[in-house]
Amino acid sequence: MKVPFTNLHQQYLDCKQEIDQAIAGTIASSSFITGPDVTKFETVFARYVNAEDCAATGSGTMALICALRACGVGPGDRVLTTPHTFVATTEAIVCVGAEPVFVDIDPYTHLIDLDDLERKVDLSCRAVLFVDIYGQCPDIRRLNDICIRWNMRMIEDAAHSIGNRFDGSPVGSMADITCFSFNPVKNLGAMGDAGCCTGSKRFMDLVRMYRDHGRTGRYDIVEIGYNARVDNLQSNVVLAKLPKLQGWLDRKQKIAGYYNQELGRVVTTPTLQPGNTHSYYVYVIQTPVRDQLREHLELHGVQTNIHYATTTHLQPAYASWYVPCPVAEHTVKEILSLPCWYSMSDDQVEHVVRSVRSWFK
Repeated sequence: MKVPFTNLHQQYLDCKQEIDQAIAGTIASSSFITGPDVTKFETVFARYVNAEDCAATGSGTMALICALRACGVGPGDRVLTTPHTFVATTEAIVCVGAEPVFVDIDPYTHLIDLDDLERKVDLSCRAVLFVDIYGQCPDIRRLNDICIRWNMRMIEDAAHSIGNRFDGSPVGSMADITCFSFNPVKNLGAMGDAGCCTGSKRFMDLVRMYRDHGRTGRYDIVEIGYNARVDNLQSNVVLAKLPKLQGWLDRKQKIAGYYNQELGRVVTTPTLQPGNTHSYYVYVIQTPVRDQLREHLELHGVQTNIHYATTTHLQPAYASWYVPCPVAEHTVKEILSLPCWYSMSDDQVEHVVRSVRSWFK
């Protein structure tokens, strides 16, 4: 049996009528950038995450850059962040002229280690840019207390965690600014790059200014900004998929629960941070025999991935900001992402379980 790592086409098939209508409507209106379609998306999405406001952007990366700018982060500032993430998180910090301060990760959840963060924070730190790695949040209450104590902004990279809740509150409603990605591989994906920020209206107005060349009016350029606007087509595709999201997450959580039950004795399965529901953008196990197990699974038709094979602080482009993060450096040698897409059949799920267990037998 073949089990691909993911099946992106299924999202389209599940929403084909709605997506086709959304695309046709965009073309018929000849409205491709900004306008009522984007305003509708921002209104609906803000309501979905229980945020005061939402500002759409052309990608998740630009959402991070505009969020940092909106929070006043720039040259001379330092931003605490995690090295265990896609490079866009750190890239955004450097792109606004700030310095990344790498904080190690928790050995169980792989989220940012708040003890290490408290050891590294100082008065030069302007913000914390944390990542909801794999689909869950760190301890938001404690992180908020740290930010208040040190007068820092709390910026959330929620590219993995749309639909997750912490202590009953939806992701998108708890940080100063939360940044989302609708890259096609995400749980809620567009048909190209797209993203958004959520937060207070004051911050979102700033994001809207920075995403549109720093304009407050057609010819009023008050800041240096970016061409970071979202395509209307992508906004409409995401809106067409949004009503299906919770059902997709429910199925992924069921698959992850079965993996936890069946694989917990042979590999380290994901640890749930208290208070979270977990969106399982990816399902990540850990084992010292990762490379041998991956080869074994490939021979059995099970595709896998590694999120992420190299920590950001070990990438050549970020070598000048290196500080030791021993847990993260060790973790990336042992992690492996298993197939966990919502449309997997029970037979495919069972095949993954049998294939993993057979290696250890």
